Amino acid sequence: MYTLAAFCVVWIVAAHCVFGGELTFELPDNDKMCFYENVDKGVQATIEFQVITGGNYDVDLELTAPNGQVLYKDIKKQYDSFTWTAQYQGIHTFCFSNEFSTFTHKVVYFDLEVGDDKPAVEEMGSHHTAMTLMETSSVNVFESLNKVVDHQTHHRLREAQGRGFAEDLNERVLYWSVGESVLVVLIGIGQILVLRSFFTTSTKSYSRL
Repeated sequence: MYTLAAFCVVWIVAAHCVFGGELTFELPDNDKMCFYENVDKGVQATIEFQVITGGNYDVDLELTAPNGQVLYKDIKKQYDSFTWTAQYQGIHTFCFSNEFSTFTHKVVYFDLEVGDDKPAVEEMGSHHTAMTLMETSSVNVFESLNKVVDHQTHHRLREAQGRGFAEDLNERVLYWSVGESVLVVLIGIGQILVLRSFFTTSTKSYSRL
């Protein structure tokens, strides 16, 4: 009985989840990528993005409504979040641009949520039914799991960004070390040649005498 009730609670909560999705994609240099989402009028939506790797970790974003109105536009952003309420029903377009970069590609993550994320407790209360201890625990577990997923996503993004930065720094240090080694070898060879020329000149002058 309680297991069935708990299953129904979880099913009702899942049925009221927001629509949307997460995506991580590679944005080539001097390129632009657009994505499309159908949003009903009066529905609230949120888009959150972050550049994981590439260059200065920045990208351009432009969000356009179905009537052509630009709802959001910013350039060279590392990360940002924007929430809006659709005034028109139809396809909303959001484009990520890396056209300002001539040789560096980027890896971009974004999370799009469409709809109101209503608390599960309010949803159950609307049916005028008293929640049992099992049902309350199921709702609390479901909400806690959603928070855990969000935290894990942010930590994964930070870890990926930090790892990319460390690998890029390691590569630069390697190139710098190789360059310094080559420079030291060239300087050593140059000093040997200069010293050799001194002794060669002295030998020739003594032979003339």
